[in-house]
Amino acid sequence: MQSAASLYERVSRVVPKAEWLTFEDDVEAIIDLKRRRNAVILAHNYQTPEIFHCVADIVGDSLALARKAAEVDADVIVLAGVHFMAETAKLLNPEKTVLIPDLRAGCSLADSIMPEDIALLRKAHPGVPVITYVNTSAAVKAASDICCTSGNAKQVVESLGVPRVLMIPDEYLARNVARETSVEVIAWHGHCEVHELFTAEDVRQLRENHPGVTVLAHPECPPEVVAEADFAGSTAVMSDYVAKKRPARVVLLTECSMSDNVAVHYPDIEFIRPCNLCPHMKRIDLSNIRMALEQNQHEVTIDPTIALAARRAVERMLAI
Repeated sequence: MQSAASLYERVSRVVPKAEWLTFEDDVEAIIDLKRRRNAVILAHNYQTPEIFHCVADIVGDSLALARKAAEVDADVIVLAGVHFMAETAKLLNPEKTVLIPDLRAGCSLADSIMPEDIALLRKAHPGVPVITYVNTSAAVKAASDICCTSGNAKQVVESLGVPRVLMIPDEYLARNVARETSVEVIAWHGHCEVHELFTAEDVRQLRENHPGVTVLAHPECPPEVVAEADFAGSTAVMSDYVAKKRPARVVLLTECSMSDNVAVHYPDIEFIRPCNLCPHMKRIDLSNIRMALEQNQHEVTIDPTIALAARRAVERMLAI
């Protein structure tokens, strides 16, 4: 079992030593608790480096976490992310204990749509399939036909073999996907409170201030931002781009911790950080991960009827 001191080597370039000293006790306690409880920690790419690189067992974007959640061999899953991610883990592991360290870790996209809205959309667009972004509640997934993530949205749209689809709730993701496919994509009006802050002028200013910078944008950004970027993709795709292309200077237009987590692997690359933080992701920290494991705190439960339909929508996505 690795000690907290040895784990610090992984993040020493992005976490100051003085800050690490405040983390050590929690890191060591979490490592011991995971062993004793046969627990695993799933961490999203937006978690801070001391979580992402030091206590997490499985890391990635929402698609990767959904896939890996279905394969986890553990009694307890702690989801270091937001609530819809914990619900997805529970959908795919109904017999396991799934914990979220802070119940307030929500999502502006998930809050932007309710099952009743989907009923109205189906009435307005009869026969048009509903594709729901995973950034939604289990109840919304249950009212949908299939789920998608930012990494597979275009693939899901085209897999249905229909001329038009409803894609909810992220308007910008839907509009960005619509530009890449001949399928008509009908959008909802939800936005990510982090990605909607980026503007095309931000991109132009970044290029002016940092000559030669490569700009990567998340598809939850407004379409005009994506148009100004050099490349757009999910957090996993952005990470792969950096690994393969090795740009000398790069900026990731997404949540701030993503840059820290990728930068750990590439000391030769300069990361420019326009820092938009997700307040929900940042509710998760080492102390409440430890408390979740110590006290079995904030167990995720889903109504069985809702879970059955929601699981079907997620599994249809994973089968593609």
